[in-house]
Amino acid sequence: MTRFLNLAAALLLTMMAHVTHAASDAAAGQQKVEGFLQGLQSLQAQFKQTLTDRNGLTVEEASGTLAIRRPDRFRWDYREPNEQVIVADGSRIWLYDADLEQVTVRKLDDTLSATPAMLLSGQGNLQDNFNVTQSSQEGAVFWVRMQPKRDDTDFKWVRLGFEGSALKFMQLADKLGQTTNLEFSQLERNPALDPSRFTFTVPPGADVIGDTSRN
Repeated sequence: MTRFLNLAAALLLTMMAHVTHAASDAAAGQQKVEGFLQGLQSLQAQFKQTLTDRNGLTVEEASGTLAIRRPDRFRWDYREPNEQVIVADGSRIWLYDADLEQVTVRKLDDTLSATPAMLLSGQGNLQDNFNVTQSSQEGAVFWVRMQPKRDDTDFKWVRLGFEGSALKFMQLADKLGQTTNLEFSQLERNPALDPSRFTFTVPPGADVIGDTSRN
């Protein structure tokens, strides 16, 4: 009986140590992300994007530029292989597909608050919309994994990868089992950005889907 109690106590201590370690990892990850977001007013970078399926096979690759101005403004310009533009102007999100000559518009509402784009460009704090679940050091990259608190988002989790204080990677897992991998380069923190970059004018002849009014 004494031996059993000793084994049980040892197991309990191991479990408690694991829980404490996990909590410590999550706290370190939260501190890393909050440190990056603190004082962030704007950001611009080049990116490479890879989409993989649930089996890890690459199904799509793209590249372009990203610009963010807080709060609630961002612009993703996809140049390769197809031209697409995604613009948040503070009240709406515009998605333009040049090949389809089509613009899709939707309001910038609460359902988008827990998206990775709004994590970087939104005005709320991290804990409002995400739970930090894990952090780990993998080579030169410090990874932080988070889950959205809302159930009505397209994403199951997001990982941010930092090299030192710089954001280098972002990984997004959606509910279809696909993972989007983003690698950033030439990232500039708090550059002066022209406000006109975050307005969108519908190209002549393009079809518009959605409400373009501000109300």
